[in-house]
Amino acid sequence: MQRIGVFVCWCGSNIAATVDVEAVSQALSHEAGVVFSTNYQYMCSQAGQEMIQAAIHEHRLTGVVICSCSPRMHENTFRKTCERAGINPYMVEIANIREQCSWIHKDKAVGTEKAIILGRAAIAKVLLNAPLTAGTSPVTKRALVIGGGIAGIQTALDIADAGFEVDIVEKEPTIGGKMTQIDKTFPTLDCAACILTPKMVDAAQNEKIKIYAYSQVEAVKGFVGNFTVTIRRKARYVDEEKCTGCGLCTEKCPQKKVPNAFNLGLDTRRAIYIPFAQAVPKIATIDADYCTMLKTGKCGVCSKVCTAGAIDYHQQDTLIEEHYGAIVVATGYNPIQLDQFDEFAYSHSPDVVTSLELERLMNAAGPTGGTLLRPSDKTHPHTLVFVQCVGSRCDGGEKGKPYCSKICCMYTAKHAMLIREKYPDTEVYVFYIDVRTPGKNFDEFYRRAVEEYGVHYIKGMVGKVTPQNGKLYVQAADLLGGQQLKIEADMVVLAAAIEPDKSARPLATMLTASMDTNDFFTEAHPKLRPVESPTAGIFLSGACQGPKDIPETVAQAGAAASKVIGLLVKDHLVCNPCVAESNELMCNGCSACEKVCPYGAITYIDKEFRGPNRTTLLRRIAQVNPAVCQGCGACTVACPSGAMDLKGFSNGQIMAEVDAICR
Repeated sequence: MQRIGVFVCWCGSNIAATVDVEAVSQALSHEAGVVFSTNYQYMCSQAGQEMIQAAIHEHRLTGVVICSCSPRMHENTFRKTCERAGINPYMVEIANIREQCSWIHKDKAVGTEKAIILGRAAIAKVLLNAPLTAGTSPVTKRALVIGGGIAGIQTALDIADAGFEVDIVEKEPTIGGKMTQIDKTFPTLDCAACILTPKMVDAAQNEKIKIYAYSQVEAVKGFVGNFTVTIRRKARYVDEEKCTGCGLCTEKCPQKKVPNAFNLGLDTRRAIYIPFAQAVPKIATIDADYCTMLKTGKCGVCSKVCTAGAIDYHQQDTLIEEHYGAIVVATGYNPIQLDQFDEFAYSHSPDVVTSLELERLMNAAGPTGGTLLRPSDKTHPHTLVFVQCVGSRCDGGEKGKPYCSKICCMYTAKHAMLIREKYPDTEVYVFYIDVRTPGKNFDEFYRRAVEEYGVHYIKGMVGKVTPQNGKLYVQAADLLGGQQLKIEADMVVLAAAIEPDKSARPLATMLTASMDTNDFFTEAHPKLRPVESPTAGIFLSGACQGPKDIPETVAQAGAAASKVIGLLVKDHLVCNPCVAESNELMCNGCSACEKVCPYGAITYIDKEFRGPNRTTLLRRIAQVNPAVCQGCGACTVACPSGAMDLKGFSNGQIMAEVDAICR
């Protein structure tokens, strides 16, 4: 006979303001199996926990129901509290009367009624609960970082500094990410390459770090502490062990007119190339889409001039399998495509560029050697117009993004200051909706652009950009001045919204990680667990989780690394005992559960059963590996015979909750 104790929390005024907690505890005291029911202002406090433990001893409770906030917040707290008092932690149920009740109901009578119903359902479930014992699983003391930008590099360095091995998988031929394309960084105007390249070299030289450049994650299996990852190493057609990075092949290749992706198509490169001078690893890569030898079998110049014999035209993609205890996602971002923004003439005039393209035009290693020239005629521009929030903060529809891209205001101020400093004869106009400068010294940086450098900031939107007679005619509104403006510009720079890298969505599917509607990875809790995915063992670093600048990215990378280190220092992890189990008498061996299991926890065995007339029957039945099962419940839904059930969330328990709610 179960003896249930019910504890209703006020949560200050979070719950008590819209729920009559006294009425709830009184109503639940009359439920079958309940021998004690009370309420308290802060049940998760030390005093509240001591109250629960005292009641367990005094009333000889065998099960506990806590009516409080989300189990994501304090389920572990209350389970440990009850465990210290001698109750199995899985005999504790949480009725979420805050998020699911008080926060969504303003009518106290309605909120109180719903809180009673939720508490009643929790009591019905705990009456059918059985004590569970958690097992353990070993931890593979190696980490994987997916993405080799500044976020991935910093995360890997911090993990390696703690003494753990870490692999970086980067889809491009070199690590470095977007920061390699940037000239200066705000608010200090440091050289981006001067900051980044030492870290790239540190990562390459660290004996604990292995870099898989020009590679991608193909498949992920397993669970926290024991992930098995398949990595595809794409064919470079260059032997990485032999290539010395001398660059002779990139100079002699006759195919010269390949669009240079590193410079965003603003110039061309050869079919065999090294992305930039400080590339890590500094290994040549042949672009199979443009290589004459790979397409027609004729040429072979790079092979002839390579003294190291590194060219291998027969190289194929290879798959390797590695094991990891933790995975960090650092897939970064990209500027959005501006095809839908024809009003700015981006696709009609080469002199309308994105902010990232401007970075390359101003970079000493860029297509113009650092001299700002108009792409159309290579002349010096004298009037530039910057347009803020292109594709950011859009109100619904398929055009643009609803969120603020966060970094645009600051990098536009940076561009404006650098142009005015280097070319004092240039007039710079910035059209903005709002100027957002939330970081340390950011507002002072923006004010310098206005007060010291004389940049014209105009609150208003640009309506149209018209290319005509070698000029760009910008029509815009000055909201503060109450007038329409028409500016004759030489160049227009669009601060394009940023979005997650296209690889993020398929990667999230492989990792069974959560994403929001904008394809940013979702954190486990926005305040308390901001670098953890809801999927155990998956951590988030950098702009894959949301728009952020370099300082914030580096800070989050360090935070993600600390979480990984905290996991890898453990020899074993406590497993979730709420795992699937198969009723052998009901299982018909159909394989439906095996096919849907994302963790590969289900196998099949042939087992002998006693049939009619003492005959022996051999039947195929499902068998669950509890060390691998993560209790997702997919198999219980797929099982057509109802043989598969989930400990702690059995069909009987769920139906008991439903019955309690409906009565």
